[in-house]
Amino acid sequence: MTPMHFSFTSAFILGLMGLAFHRTHLLSALLCLEGMMLSLFIELALWTLQFESTSFSTAPMLLLAFSACEASTGLALLVATARTHGTDRLQNLNLLQC
Repeated sequence: MTPMHFSFTSAFILGLMGLAFHRTHLLSALLCLEGMMLSLFIELALWTLQFESTSFSTAPMLLLAFSACEASTGLALLVATARTHGTDRLQNLNLLQC
C-alpha cells in the first residue's frame, strides 16, 4: 500500500469513526459523510488511473454526482430540522414524535 492510498484510506476510516462516535450535531454527521464520500471518490479515481481501465472511468464521476445529491438532501434536512426544532442536536430529535 502506497502512502497516498494509506492516507485516503485513513481519511475514510477517520470519517467513519467520527460518524460513529461523535454524534452530537447533525452538521458534524453530514460533514463526516461528506469527507467519507470525497475520500472514496479520490481513491476510486486513483484506482482507475492506476489500472488504466477505461471501463471504470465513469464510476468516479457517478460517485461524485451521488455525493452532491447526498449533500443537498442533507442540507435540506438540516434546514428543516433547524426550523422545526430550533437546533441541530441529534439528542433532541425523536423519531417517534411528529
